Amino acid sequence: MPKIIIAGNWKMHKTQAEALEFLQGFKSHLDETPDDREVVLCAPFTALPVLSKTLHGGRIRLGAQNVHWERSGAYTGEISAAMLTELGVHYVVIGHSERRQYFGETDETANLRVISAQKQGLIPILCVGESKAQRDAGETETVIINQIKRGLVDVDQSNLVIAYEPIWAIGTGDTCEATEANRVIGLIREQLSNKDVTIQYGGSVKPDNIDEIMAQPEIDGALVGGASLDAAGFARIVNYR
Repeated sequence: MPKIIIAGNWKMHKTQAEALEFLQGFKSHLDETPDDREVVLCAPFTALPVLSKTLHGGRIRLGAQNVHWERSGAYTGEISAAMLTELGVHYVVIGHSERRQYFGETDETANLRVISAQKQGLIPILCVGESKAQRDAGETETVIINQIKRGLVDVDQSNLVIAYEPIWAIGTGDTCEATEANRVIGLIREQLSNKDVTIQYGGSVKPDNIDEIMAQPEIDGALVGGASLDAAGFARIVNYR
């Protein structure tokens, strides 16, 4: 049975001091969080060391937002999987639409990153999703299936999370209808050899829509962007009803 994973993606937000301030207001809310829910904070690289020390031994798992596919080398500005595991990182977001749009990420490079992450014991969160133009053209299914097929070449599906994030719903306030997100996530699951892979929904997830999203049978969690920056708001998402 898939694990329920609620992950916050802070993107390029929060200094070390701000990250620690967030934790002060957030951790107390976890007393009411069911034990079967994994809570993950995917922070900027600069905040990972201080968060790792603070979260050590607690129930919050630490995540990164990207990883390179080589263990070391002449890749200025990049971070390897071994560097992340040394900091106590458990999860890493890979192939986010912002990485694809602004930094040239492809299905093929995302695949290399997933494989590298798994080799070092990290759990990759592979992001897939269609653009507004692709959805309007009726290409959603084709786009998603191709992203899954290319992204999962030689990937161990027993150590994997997938996040369906329709690009048109990220940071726009437009949330994909819960039933439609459920349908697409069901389509993703059909492409997998391991049906117990956790598949999250992401895209304008908020405290006021999380209950409906998580009521859907195919959705195993959420990858939360802007709403994860507020401690009380993200706590409400983690403690969905």
